[in-house]
Amino acid sequence: MNASAPGSDRRELARAALRFVVLIGVVSLFADMTYEAARGINGSFLAVLGATATAVGVASGLGELLGYLVRLPSGYLAGRTGRYWTWTGAGYLVNLLAVPSLALAGSWQVAVALIVLERIGKGIRNPPRDAMLSYAGSVIGQGWTFALREALDQTGAMVGPLVVAVILLVRQDAFREAYAWLLLPALLTLLTLGISRRLFPRPRALERQPPTSRTASLPGAFWWYLTAMALMAFGYADFNLISFHLQRSGDPTAVIPLLYALAMGVAAVSALVFGRWFDRRGLLALVVAALLSAAFAPLAFLGGLGLAALGVALWGVGMGIQDSLMSAPVAVLVQADARAHAFGIFNLLYGGAWFVGSSAMGLLYGASIPGLVAFSVLAQLLAVVVLFLGRGRMPMPGS
Repeated sequence: MNASAPGSDRRELARAALRFVVLIGVVSLFADMTYEAARGINGSFLAVLGATATAVGVASGLGELLGYLVRLPSGYLAGRTGRYWTWTGAGYLVNLLAVPSLALAGSWQVAVALIVLERIGKGIRNPPRDAMLSYAGSVIGQGWTFALREALDQTGAMVGPLVVAVILLVRQDAFREAYAWLLLPALLTLLTLGISRRLFPRPRALERQPPTSRTASLPGAFWWYLTAMALMAFGYADFNLISFHLQRSGDPTAVIPLLYALAMGVAAVSALVFGRWFDRRGLLALVVAALLSAAFAPLAFLGGLGLAALGVALWGVGMGIQDSLMSAPVAVLVQADARAHAFGIFNLLYGGAWFVGSSAMGLLYGASIPGLVAFSVLAQLLAVVVLFLGRGRMPMPGS
């Protein structure tokens, strides 16, 4: 009987870890119904309000930059104090309540401010949330943990834009009504988050590694991996610019959120596939996914609506790994007590690369769309090269 007790304890810990991941995944599902639905129409809304392509590109990049800048102090303070839930909850409040407020925006400048605020809220809550997930991942697999959360996340990201598309099909310019409807999933997110906090007040207890007496330094492999992901972010166009392009091309407004829903569905499936693959084969999963997503720009910006749909689907593959699988190697490479801080640093530099690249692509859009496409593809292929060359430096599952 005593001999079976350790195995029984491990199974119970694994069940608890899975329950925690599913709960956080449901939180992400409702959250993505809210802000991803908004992201599917933000570019179109800004175009209707009179914003220029440069303004859309810079605003998108600025939102990402500030959203990633706040991740450094958020991750550091959450890890230092152990108040993961406090920082996560504060981030969700800002992230979600900014979205329905867009229904009241009377100018593109006000809309941009709210879009940026939404990104800041997301930045605050991501490092502490990902650190909590990584503790569960030490039990059931980091790739599977982040992929499962992402699959639920992207399910919401698919449903939200579909509902918004229906609203815009019924009434073409009903942007404000669409934003107002998003208050409902925002409130459901906060309710589910409160339930999760009550059931799992100390997620750190799920971690297999014992606590250390001090925060460990970040290994060199972490910085190598960060370089590759920063290059990928540098060449990755925000969907706001894609939707702006589709709106300017004369494609039906209601089709744009449908394409975004397609991207989110692809992201959900690809996260599960590549997440499982990562736990078996390591960085090879990331290399293949990055190669697939590198083809999105030529299709989305140079083709007609049919090719743009294929490009948006490949864009979804990239988002699936960037929003989920990208975090798994960090959890593998960095000790438990340093992870929240590591996620903060990682996301700060990743966001900086996203801001510079997004701003550059916004400027390139007005000067040369083929130049924008070349810029995007080259940066992502360089990311693949860095990952491939660094595979021996970064010990991963299956290596």
